Amino acid sequence: MDETGECCADDSERRYTIRDMAKRFHMEPSALRYYEEVGLLPGVERTASGQRVYRQWHVWRLGSICCFKDAGMTIDEIKRFFMYEANEDEHIDDMVELLTERRAAIEEQRRALEEAYHHVLRKLHFYGDIRDSLRDGTPRPDWKDYGDKIFTD
Repeated sequence: MDETGECCADDSERRYTIRDMAKRFHMEPSALRYYEEVGLLPGVERTASGQRVYRQWHVWRLGSICCFKDAGMTIDEIKRFFMYEANEDEHIDDMVELLTERRAAIEEQRRALEEAYHHVLRKLHFYGDIRDSLRDGTPRPDWKDYGDKIFTD
């Protein structure tokens, strides 16, 4: 596929520069160099002038790296996953365990974030109502009336 998502005649022959990759994945070129340095993006070829050349395989791999990073995996966990993936028949249980642990961590993060979101909504309503009371000259609200409420907006 090209940068617009359209299929090219032969994606396996498509070449990408470090600038192409950085733009596509919204990251600094230094991040790509780091991923290469730590072994997450192996097999990056160089032109005669030393410019990095990425292939479609690298696009797919970097997509996985970004997803795993967004999911909170460490560089070591991502390296371990790719090591397992290279011999998945032997390491299928390890892969499933690593992904299951990450799913559990994400679920905990989602729960904590949802709790924080509802707390912020309570505070937003509380302080919004204080602002209204100051403008209207009405009695101030009391936090005890907000502390257990669930607001949806």
